[in-house]
Amino acid sequence: MSSRRDRDSSSPRLSSSSSSKPWTKFARDVYDPIKVGSIDGTDEFPHDRALVRAMNSSYKPNRKVVGDPLCTIFVGRLAPSVDENQLRKLFERFGTIVRCRLVRDVVTELSRGYGFVEFSERKSALRAIDEMHGRNLEGKELLVDEEWERRLKGWKPRRLGGGFGGRQKSQQLRFGCKERPWRKPVSDLRHLSRNEFHRITKQQRQLLDSIELA
Repeated sequence: MSSRRDRDSSSPRLSSSSSSKPWTKFARDVYDPIKVGSIDGTDEFPHDRALVRAMNSSYKPNRKVVGDPLCTIFVGRLAPSVDENQLRKLFERFGTIVRCRLVRDVVTELSRGYGFVEFSERKSALRAIDEMHGRNLEGKELLVDEEWERRLKGWKPRRLGGGFGGRQKSQQLRFGCKERPWRKPVSDLRHLSRNEFHRITKQQRQLLDSIELA
């Protein structure tokens, strides 16, 4: 789109996020490609080429998008048959809907499998995320999260190596979101009992092994 400009450069930079910030499950305020590429948000160097591409690219959100980002949710993995009316009916029980938009291909006008729903109140958006993420609609498991593009400074979309979530087989998982929240860093688990500490670290190792082998 004409309102979006992408640019890649060649040399990677270090993570700009402060490691002194308290741990949280989800990304807040700033989108840091290195951090979202880490299972616990503590990495300081990129571990795949796509992260380097995301770090060294420039992206400007679509200025034509209107509405309150704090009250807007992203709905992904929609079946091709789902239209705007179905999308609106699916979420209208959570509160007053201000806008409902299904993203379509500019040429074919077919659904691209995701859309956005804006509510009149933030509490409605949060409840919709909590209750609808992972629900099944027409044989597909919904991905429901906040609309991060206008919320996080420095946001980079998936096509530039950023985004959130992802498939294990791609070897380019992105964490810090509803689908894949950050795990508690090992350094923050020292206060636990020995058995609890080893149980959690074992789970983290198993998850990392499954990602590498997928």
